[in-house]
Amino acid sequence: MEFLSQNNVEFVAKDVQSDPAALKELIDLGSQSTPTLVIDGEVMVGFDPEKLLAKVKGS
Repeated sequence: MEFLSQNNVEFVAKDVQSDPAALKELIDLGSQSTPTLVIDGEVMVGFDPEKLLAKVKGS
């Protein structure tokens, strides 16, 4: 989350450990790990700073 904030990327943080709805959403996305990001409907699993910034800047 710090990386996103430092790069002025708006996001909604969801805690899958304490929020059952967030956990269901994660599983429905086909993921069981964090971070899982959804950018313009595309699911990105894992943290790849270069790929993430490219997607955000391209959207």
